[in-house]
Amino acid sequence: MKRLRILWVEDSAEDAELEERDLRKGGLDFVSKRVQSREELDRAMAEFKPDLVISDYSLPGMDGMDVLKVVRDVNPEVPFIFVSGTIGEERAIESLKGGATDYVVKDRLGGLLSKVRRALREADDRERRRKLEQELLQAQKMEAIGRLAGGVAHDFNNLLTVIAGYARLAHSRSRPEDPSKADLEEVIRASEGAASLTRQLLTFSRRQVVAPVVLNLNQRVTEMSKMLKRIIGEDVELVTRLDPRLANVKSDPGQVEQVIMNLAVNARDAMPQGGTLTIETENVTFDEAETRRNPEAPPGPHVLLTVSDTGTGMSVDTKAHLFEPFFTTKELGKGTGLGLSTVYGIVRQAGGSIEVDSEPGRGATFRIRFPRADEPVDAGRGTRMQRTAPQGSETVLVVEDSDSLRRLVQHVLLKQGYTVLLANDGEDALRVSREHAGPIHLMLTDVVMPRMGGLELAGRLQGLRPDTRVLYTSGYIEQDGLDAATADGKFAFLAKPFTPDELARKVRETLEATVGE
Repeated sequence: MKRLRILWVEDSAEDAELEERDLRKGGLDFVSKRVQSREELDRAMAEFKPDLVISDYSLPGMDGMDVLKVVRDVNPEVPFIFVSGTIGEERAIESLKGGATDYVVKDRLGGLLSKVRRALREADDRERRRKLEQELLQAQKMEAIGRLAGGVAHDFNNLLTVIAGYARLAHSRSRPEDPSKADLEEVIRASEGAASLTRQLLTFSRRQVVAPVVLNLNQRVTEMSKMLKRIIGEDVELVTRLDPRLANVKSDPGQVEQVIMNLAVNARDAMPQGGTLTIETENVTFDEAETRRNPEAPPGPHVLLTVSDTGTGMSVDTKAHLFEPFFTTKELGKGTGLGLSTVYGIVRQAGGSIEVDSEPGRGATFRIRFPRADEPVDAGRGTRMQRTAPQGSETVLVVEDSDSLRRLVQHVLLKQGYTVLLANDGEDALRVSREHAGPIHLMLTDVVMPRMGGLELAGRLQGLRPDTRVLYTSGYIEQDGLDAATADGKFAFLAKPFTPDELARKVRETLEATVGE
């Protein structure tokens, strides 16, 4: 924790020493600097950056109001106290109206300590209120755009699933020499880029569905090192300092990798002439004082991930907007402005906090804190499933309000050997269920539909067919609703957009899952 910095604007060294001794005797811990000219004052405000200014009123070459104006022009919030034997009541009132925090008469220094403590306490309160207001404004912005992203994601991901799905099916049927094969590959790549953009929109607003597992950040950083080196280029050195006793965290593995990747790309762009990218990990514990300073960081044990660079750094104004969606300092066409807002969304969704230190010309340091997990690393979680799409023979009820997507799913499942029943919404699905005489082994349903959504439909269907498994699909769903809906092994989730192979594997996996696992 940094020490308090106090600036004395005083031409009498003896008076400054007397006041300083009085404050230290009262238990105040600080470093100090004394100036007595306008040039020294300007330099001290820029370089020393005081947390408190104590000034005489009568100075050679300038008076107290001149000093107050200089200080307020640089930092309107820093506490400012006049200590003077010549200020008088009329001037004292004028100084308070002009922005001074308080004043003390020199022959009554007994009140200096209490007024300094009060001024610092009020300044801390103002800073906390300012941060809370900024956080509220940021939360409101993210909530508004998050609602928009959710609505866009639902319809957009339906279209992407259809576009990419048929493109992949056509690609699988085309011969290597077929000139359309390359065209289809471009369509697939473009759809993957669009899907990635939609995921970022949902992630920064904390609406992306996640699958958190217990993992170790050291392992993730180590596994990503080769890829990071290729991304940042040969003129940027990658340095890792990983605590060998690092505790585990609980988060979505893919999203943790996305955080590291986005910060690495951001660092690379800030070092066009080369430099050093450093990634560090360590165990930390927050106390109540740290939580008061950073309300986003709850007290308790955490794992700290630090990513720093030696790049161009950022101004105060840039840092103020850094995590806002679509904010970017890059030239047109070079960035979406979603990278760091995505990082923010991922970290907050994982229950963590993020803090940035940066100045122009001095690089940037991102400190990300994840709550510590006491459980061991989940073995075998997050591994890739087999590439071949498994076959089946069961009956699947497909409930989807998008006609084109419903036809695609039907095409894929029929090809895999399933019997397929179709419904265009929840009420239609209940009708199909009542009219079908045989078993329905699985219902694959969209979550967001007119008249009756997938979650309500699943509950109603359980009363009619308690043995039917349910596979939800959606481009957007609130995490709380998903957690409740998939608490049992009979229920699973597949995020849109999905590929035909992913659909076939997830259907088979849901049908074969052990209930209650």
